[in-house]
Amino acid sequence: MSMADRISARLTQGFQPIELVVVDESDQHHGHGGWREGGGTHFRVRMVAAAFAGETRINRHRKVNEALKAELAGGIHALALDLKAPGE
Repeated sequence: MSMADRISARLTQGFQPIELVVVDESDQHHGHGGWREGGGTHFRVRMVAAAFAGETRINRHRKVNEALKAELAGGIHALALDLKAPGE
C-alpha cells in the first residue's frame, strides 16, 4: 500500500470525511530536505469532515497529526493540510 493510500485509509477511518483529497507532491521537492527516490515524502491533504465543526485550525491539525502518527514517524517529511467543517 502506498503512503498516500495509508493516509487516505487512516483519515477515512478516523474522520469519515465528506471530501478527502490526498496528493503526493514529492516530485515537486526533488533535491529538497526530506526528499527521497520513489516519493512518499511530501503530501497535501484537503479534507472536509463534521469532526472539525467548532474546532480551531490548530486543533484540527493536531487531530490529523495524531491520526497519522505512525505515517509521520515512518517517512512523511512534509504534510500541508487544508481542513474544513461542512459549510466552510
